[in-house]
Amino acid sequence: MRMSIRMQANHTLRAETRQCAMNLRQNARGFTLLELMIVIGVILVLATLGAGRYEQSLVRAKEAALRQDLSEMRRAIDNYTLDKEAAPNSLDDLVSAEYLREIPNDPISHQRLWNTSSDCGSVLSPNQTAGGICNVHSTSDQVSPFDNTPYSSW
Repeated sequence: MRMSIRMQANHTLRAETRQCAMNLRQNARGFTLLELMIVIGVILVLATLGAGRYEQSLVRAKEAALRQDLSEMRRAIDNYTLDKEAAPNSLDDLVSAEYLREIPNDPISHQRLWNTSSDCGSVLSPNQTAGGICNVHSTSDQVSPFDNTPYSSW
């Protein structure tokens, strides 16, 4: 009799375990297709917004680099003109006289070509005897999307 009670208890325990496992399987359903589609839609919207912001930050970074390069080259032209009492004839003169390490690439057009102008109308030094370049601009035909001004006018 003792054996049969144990067998009955063991059998009852197994049946309860099976029933519990079946209940867990029925209650543990996955996500519905609608829930997955909503999550994917939200992710796509966020990715699209992030990509737009990334593109804007790239353009702003290129514009900042252009402004910095123009500022450095104009400062080098002014320093060369004040020191030598003559404006440089080209940007290469600034490199050879070590006012610039190298002529930078235009971050917008990706070239080492720059528009230089020599019609400044004024001299930096009263002892300045010869003319030369006094300003530098980008060769790009593009327009800034933020300022709506051509890069070549900066």
